[in-house]
Amino acid sequence: MQIYLPIAEVSVNAFLLLGLGGLVGILSGMFGVGGGFLMTPLLFFIGIPPAVAVATEANQIVASSFSGVLAHLRRKTVDLRMGTVLLIGGLVGAALGVVIFNYLKSLGQVDLLVRLCYVVFLGVIGSLMFVESLNAIRKTAKGAPPVKRKHTLIHKLPFKMRFRVSGLYISVIPPLLVGLCVGILAAIMGVGGGFIMVPAMIYLLGMPTKVVVGTSLFQIIFVTGFTTLLHATTNFTVDVVLAVLLLVGGVIGAQIGTQIGVRMKAEQLRILLALMVLAVCGKLALDLLLMPSELYSVRAAEGH
Repeated sequence: MQIYLPIAEVSVNAFLLLGLGGLVGILSGMFGVGGGFLMTPLLFFIGIPPAVAVATEANQIVASSFSGVLAHLRRKTVDLRMGTVLLIGGLVGAALGVVIFNYLKSLGQVDLLVRLCYVVFLGVIGSLMFVESLNAIRKTAKGAPPVKRKHTLIHKLPFKMRFRVSGLYISVIPPLLVGLCVGILAAIMGVGGGFIMVPAMIYLLGMPTKVVVGTSLFQIIFVTGFTTLLHATTNFTVDVVLAVLLLVGGVIGAQIGTQIGVRMKAEQLRILLALMVLAVCGKLALDLLLMPSELYSVRAAEGH
């Protein structure tokens, strides 16, 4: 069933959009990522203009993340105090990121820089997660007790706060810095930032994986909501029809993803997310390396 998207100015199959929304919703519920790093390239592939895809996808991330958070709140796997600290850093970072993005835009080649950011960050994070998760699975298979990670530097920092749900008593400085970095990257790359946030919360802050997912989604809601608002009021690139179709699929998918995530072990969740991150990284790297089919685009002059 073809449907016309007024802002994107293209006709797309409605069931395809519902399916894409559902797929990203499942990922959102399972891993605590908004799914923008996967959905935005997919929207490019089906012919949605990049400006509309980025702005509208931010809208869809808000809904699928909100749906996922509701499911996690029922299970009490959201650390609201930690989420608020990360959010403060994230909003400041997003504002800084917009300034950096505009500066890069004025220099030109912003598209190339954004793609390179994706390849570098996804490649590094995906590889680290994959190796660590494999080691954790091997140790579990051998029956060895999991090694408790010690964060000596983090424990020495001032301004400590107790995060009861995460079982942590650490300085607020590392979570604020994590939120700040993710906010900057989210603004520059046009994603929720969960694919960076989740590993940072696990490996830098030492949070339990089950709590990380819900807490990450809580933070993503507000950062992407802020991004959507900026796009809608300044660029007018949010396509409501596209957003609604992605939202319906995303909300349903997030509930399914949360159910799957609860039944899986933490190591399995991490290795699946790592593989997905590496797959997207590989596709983007190939697009950068392969010669385009059209080296030059010719635009007809007006009046000819």
